[in-house]
Amino acid sequence: MPLTHHPEPEEVDCLIRNAELRDEIEPYLDEAISEINFRLLPTPTENRFLESMLAWERAPLVSIARWFDPPLALQPACTLDDEQLFSRLWETIEKLFSKRIVLDFTDHFSDRELYSLIRREIFPAAVKRVDLPDNYIHWDCSADDAGEPLAWLKYYATDQEREQWVLEENRDPPAREVPPYPRALPTAPALS
Repeated sequence: MPLTHHPEPEEVDCLIRNAELRDEIEPYLDEAISEINFRLLPTPTENRFLESMLAWERAPLVSIARWFDPPLALQPACTLDDEQLFSRLWETIEKLFSKRIVLDFTDHFSDRELYSLIRREIFPAAVKRVDLPDNYIHWDCSADDAGEPLAWLKYYATDQEREQWVLEENRDPPAREVPPYPRALPTAPALS
């Protein structure tokens, strides 16, 4: 007599939730989703993925400054001395991290330059606010105003990344330099 598998109640709940999520996500699907082979994912993992997709689709587009109550604002850097600016910069970095916003590639900026970047570019940026505990926004601070990755290539890219860039762009990268302002900013936890 063959043995039959009787699913545990948690497994049944997980499968029911999966069906609900698939129904909810259907209006948002496009051809890109067909590239994911869900059969390779355990159902709980697929459910987390679908929940994150739904959260993204439903998330409001809001300027980062307005993620806070009251909205964050920074006074112009020129109105602060170095000590005031340093204090306000780190207070702001911690506030951003409290909303799971991580600043990447900042070590080529002085404190004053980073403060100005946050005030001028990050705070007014409209970003989808996905409120999931494992969702972090990584703000790449290495791109210049034209979107060129020159600071990233100069200070942060590995030799392999620099070689790949040369192959793609057919030009030499900037000379490698050590970032002049190393800092230990908060980072997102490693994914397990």
